[in-house]
Amino acid sequence: MGLSQHVQAGQTPLEEEERDGLKILTINCLSELDEFEQKNIEEAIAWTMGKTYTIQKLISTSFIRKLHKKMYGHVWNWGGQFRKSEKNIGIPAWQVPTALKMLLDDVLFWIDHKTYPEDEIAIRFKHRLVSIHCFSNGNGRHSRLMADLISEKIFHQPVFTWGRSSSNLQDKEQIRKQYLRALKMADKGNYSELIDFSRS
Repeated sequence: MGLSQHVQAGQTPLEEEERDGLKILTINCLSELDEFEQKNIEEAIAWTMGKTYTIQKLISTSFIRKLHKKMYGHVWNWGGQFRKSEKNIGIPAWQVPTALKMLLDDVLFWIDHKTYPEDEIAIRFKHRLVSIHCFSNGNGRHSRLMADLISEKIFHQPVFTWGRSSSNLQDKEQIRKQYLRALKMADKGNYSELIDFSRS
């Protein structure tokens, strides 16, 4: 029986290549995948709660990979593993470890020298991390959680809201448009809109 025969009306079936690496073989459509991923991400957030981290531990390659595995490792075999294939976003796969090390060194310098305001350090880190695109998928959510952890664990500030505080006034599509516009501005070196959005 094909995948499409398992999927209820209105659900988007997973393509065969999208199923590669899935640990839960009973997942047949994107809505089911979203549910399992969200549950895994919530477990990862719970794992970080109540923990304290040194700056060196949090801003490290090993933590970057461990957090991604905690977020996606119950659903995907490649959770926490640097991607080996090329995507339509991000740098060439073979450059990922070096580019990430350079970013981590930069962030440690920014923190030590107070190069930027605290929120800007976290948001600049988030933006560059997702631009590297370390993993096969989940880079946006992973980079946002990393920014949250920097804000909370290093700077002892609240986690970012990422547009959620205005969700009762605007629909999700409008919030996503604001987020994408802010990302494009950050791509050009202007982080103010992304910083504002992160606290909205």
